[in-house]
Amino acid sequence: MNKFAQRLKELRLEENLSQTELAKRTGLTQTAIGKWEQNKRTPSIEVLYVLCRYFHVSADYLIGLED
Repeated sequence: MNKFAQRLKELRLEENLSQTELAKRTGLTQTAIGKWEQNKRTPSIEVLYVLCRYFHVSADYLIGLED
């Protein structure tokens, strides 16, 4: 699992959110979230921004460039 997929799932689970609930709160789709967490797709920069804002983390953290 790449760092982005791993960290997205970790952040979601820390908030006790299902993929569906995260999708509702961010305006993204559950299908997309599932594919990102399975490392089957890569999010766009716009999506990365939405996720960083929602979880209050930096893009560097989310993609694994910093801890």
